[in-house]
Amino acid sequence: MTEATEKIRCDACPVMCYIAPGQTGACDRYANIDGRILRTDPVVMLSRSLETGGGIVPFALRDWQGDPFPSDTMVTGIGSGTTYPDYKPAPFIIASTIDGADMVTVVTEAIFSYCGVKVKIDTDRHLGPEGAIVRAEGQAVGHVTTAEYGSQMLSLGGVAHLTGGSKAEGRVTCETLLALCNAKAVTLTIDGGSAVTVQAGRAPIVDGRPEHRMRVGCGSATIGMFASQWAGLVDEVVVVDDHITGVVSEHQAGKVLGWQPTGIRIKGHRSTPGRYFRVSEPGLGWGGTRLTDPLEILGPWEARRGARPGLSLLMVSTTGEEYGYYVLDQALIPQKQPLPEALQATVALIDQNCEPSLCTVLFMGGAGGSLRAGVTRNPVLLTRAVQSGGARLTVGGVACYVWPGGGITFMVDVLRCPPGAFGSVPTPALVAPLEFTLHLADYLALGGHHDAIRDLAQVRQEGGQYQTQAVLRPSPP
Repeated sequence: MTEATEKIRCDACPVMCYIAPGQTGACDRYANIDGRILRTDPVVMLSRSLETGGGIVPFALRDWQGDPFPSDTMVTGIGSGTTYPDYKPAPFIIASTIDGADMVTVVTEAIFSYCGVKVKIDTDRHLGPEGAIVRAEGQAVGHVTTAEYGSQMLSLGGVAHLTGGSKAEGRVTCETLLALCNAKAVTLTIDGGSAVTVQAGRAPIVDGRPEHRMRVGCGSATIGMFASQWAGLVDEVVVVDDHITGVVSEHQAGKVLGWQPTGIRIKGHRSTPGRYFRVSEPGLGWGGTRLTDPLEILGPWEARRGARPGLSLLMVSTTGEEYGYYVLDQALIPQKQPLPEALQATVALIDQNCEPSLCTVLFMGGAGGSLRAGVTRNPVLLTRAVQSGGARLTVGGVACYVWPGGGITFMVDVLRCPPGAFGSVPTPALVAPLEFTLHLADYLALGGHHDAIRDLAQVRQEGGQYQTQAVLRPSPP
């Protein structure tokens, strides 16, 4: 049997697949092509094209028809291949001159078991209790974290879910992270909460209901913003919110505007004047509460404190989606009435000031371990260069946030990355494109792989392919 018909081993990752001719490995990223192990996808480059108004233009080296390359061409890690575990230089170490400065960009596709995504879901709905398990296909893939202003936050992935549980848990976690990082839709369920469909850059779908807007603020903040709009049009306003429900006549904004006491009583924990906590359990109703009838949070009105027949009341949610207008009858009981035309504009103004409800997905990973050995022979120097700003870290050409402290822990908005930038391997682990750019002299000073440096012309001549060592499968004894 000739070598061309033998299975050969790929050393791109610890799985060490033996790949038959014309087939790919378990990751679908490397193939046996004519007895060579090559990356199946072309390396992706970026350029700011003046023809598109200066926007980022990605193009694949294999498919590029232009001649020459744009002068600002940047080689990214997308399609570059990996050398994990990095006992050898990174796939591409590219020399270039930028504004007269000699620079080096080290490019690789990094394999991450220590990674996850942070998901920001803009919604006024309660998705689930803090700390609740988030599941995909019934498997635990993360948890609910702290609620932020107008948003619910999820933390998904991490090494405990990827490799610390069952095979099914690891597989589903990896598939979920990969889909989210490549801006695809994923349906998640939250223990004790809702089912939510999440997709970067799209509105969430909560229990089958698409969300349209996030709240303008809590109930107190809404009063602070719009109290002057209601003055003279209505006697009392209550902004219903599962965090802080606001009452305009008691609120500082109402006092400054000369609002008169109305004798209203709110069932809840009173904070500062005009601000109430825990008026209701969280839910899918008014202002993120469980309420379908906002009158449930009102106690008996007190005549001695200003309540009177004919007093008008506007109750509204923090998005303006729910509202009701009431007038006290002779028994001081609110009776619902049509919303006066004069107040319609104020409710519409709340709606107008709400941001569109979107999902944001941030990939978060720790670029440690042997990854750094593919860049330099002394890995800790790379960490220090990134932390000090001497080396610039990008993900698929996109600037990212590097956390202070030890290691290289970073976050990047997946929507800013070129399409299909993320991959996976069956460890299970995610694969993300990384680029380290720094001055040539600094690169050499931190022990960079000098002999592996190429320029763009060499990369183009070689077709932008990365070949791994081809090792024949041992013959049976």
